[in-house]
Amino acid sequence: MRWRKGRRSSNVEDRRGDSSGMGGGLGNLLALAPLLLRSKKGWLILAALAVFYFFFDGNQLFQDGPPQPASVDSGQPGAPGDEVAEFVSVVLADTEDTWSELFRAAGSQYTPPKLVLYEEMVRSACGMNSAAVGPFYCPMDSRVYLDLRFLNDLQQLGAPGDFAFAYVIAHEVGHHVQNLMGVSEKVQQARAQSDKVTANRLSVMLELQADCFAGVWAFYAHRDRQLLEPGDLEEGLAAAAAVGDDRLQQRSGRTVSPDAFTHGSARQRSHWFGRGFESGDVNQCNTFAGLDD
Repeated sequence: MRWRKGRRSSNVEDRRGDSSGMGGGLGNLLALAPLLLRSKKGWLILAALAVFYFFFDGNQLFQDGPPQPASVDSGQPGAPGDEVAEFVSVVLADTEDTWSELFRAAGSQYTPPKLVLYEEMVRSACGMNSAAVGPFYCPMDSRVYLDLRFLNDLQQLGAPGDFAFAYVIAHEVGHHVQNLMGVSEKVQQARAQSDKVTANRLSVMLELQADCFAGVWAFYAHRDRQLLEPGDLEEGLAAAAAVGDDRLQQRSGRTVSPDAFTHGSARQRSHWFGRGFESGDVNQCNTFAGLDD
């Protein structure tokens, strides 16, 4: 992607290394808690660690943690994390430009989300989450939450490249767009009144629409600002397929079970992302009409 000259967003909230964001040492402490609480000795160890953390610089205890995220340019681990954070800021800014214009054309006003960078664990209005859940959007506080090391996870899933990461960010922003449109609330209400299979199906529809919205953003990023380079679209399609439920079930050694899908198959996800990119039309993202595509 041609991202280095792009505008930086003012809506990035960096909680990396911030104990109030529950990252760093405290995140590790919380991760150990369930195991330690099983015994009396574990209680004593947990209490000692808590005292050390709060009265001394407990983060030093965990400083030799996971490696820095991979570079958005080279794809090699060990690049400075701030370069990746800068990339995220540019992508977020570009989604702001795209959706602001689309909302304006529809006679409405776009309120951009905040994007929170964190490490390991984070507290949101949707509760406590670890980085293991991957990037997520919380409609209750209108924030996207992202651990930059997810870029390494994408590479391990077979989806390297800067635009693969941009697709993930744009997908989460797509959930924010759904929230502003009232789609998320309607789906949540319908899921609460449905059986598990139907609830999963509704979740798939919602996720595929966010994929399509990510494609719509990519259309304008390419047409109006020439951010995309040759091969970027293929990276996005590969990333959409890599996080398909069937691929993830297979990677975990499970039997593929469509009734358990919550995000859509590899084919569905790449199809809807591609549909948004080809049309640049939000009206083409009606995934609720059916899932046969």
